[in-house]
Amino acid sequence: MAAQLCVADPARSEAVADREPLGGIVPHAGWICSGAIAGEVLATIARGVTPDVVVVFGAVHTPFDLDVAALDSHERWLEPGGESPVASDVAVRLRESTDGLFAVDDRFHADEHAVEVELPLIQVVWPAARVLPVEVPPTDDAVAIGRRTAEAVRQCGVARVMYLASSDLTHYGPAYRFAPAGVGPVGLTWAKDNDRRLLDVVTDLRAERVVPDARAHASACGPGAIAAMLAACREHGAARATVLRHANSCETLARVAPQPPDNAVGYAGVVVTT
Repeated sequence: MAAQLCVADPARSEAVADREPLGGIVPHAGWICSGAIAGEVLATIARGVTPDVVVVFGAVHTPFDLDVAALDSHERWLEPGGESPVASDVAVRLRESTDGLFAVDDRFHADEHAVEVELPLIQVVWPAARVLPVEVPPTDDAVAIGRRTAEAVRQCGVARVMYLASSDLTHYGPAYRFAPAGVGPVGLTWAKDNDRRLLDVVTDLRAERVVPDARAHASACGPGAIAAMLAACREHGAARATVLRHANSCETLARVAPQPPDNAVGYAGVVVTT
């Protein structure tokens, strides 16, 4: 039964295929846990568009204070299978903007997995695309960060762009010091309901509500990234967000490495379209 809960609804994927994709949410755990969901999002998007630039808004796990979006100073990222060139022209626009929303700080990229884990998948799907890694903290400015990124993309004349938010959802159980509904199946059911509250905000495209909701309910590790992605997509005419798949790590590991139903992290694959 657990494995069945991880299967995507083919009808949802087909509905997305009829619209122009603009972005989405991809989880960023180890591929054994969430790689299939992230891959499904990229494969679904790839049926509709081949972007020149892929902006990856990432969750921030690095334990330093960060009030703005963190860009990196590199010209390319090296990952298994090849290299991903950075969209340096867009990055320069953002660095030189006077709104104070962006800064170059390699500390927030050096040991951060939120962007890194997505890059080999992006390279497989879109090998010619440039990438723009942007770490976005859960700040009230996340929506403005997304809007400003979309503006910089336009100013640089990028023909086709894709915006991704790399974020997991509720981290539940004793391992995460968060178990308000107790430990066991009842607790994990509560956690998925907690995820759904945030996913309802996402499917309504209410970017302004993402960070406040996640703060109030501990429902995502990258709410700033999600809010920025939604805001950027809205600048390109977003009209719909579709959840392709929603699962947790206990479910996704059921066949390959079964775990006790004590701890789990939520994952959702979401595609935003016109």
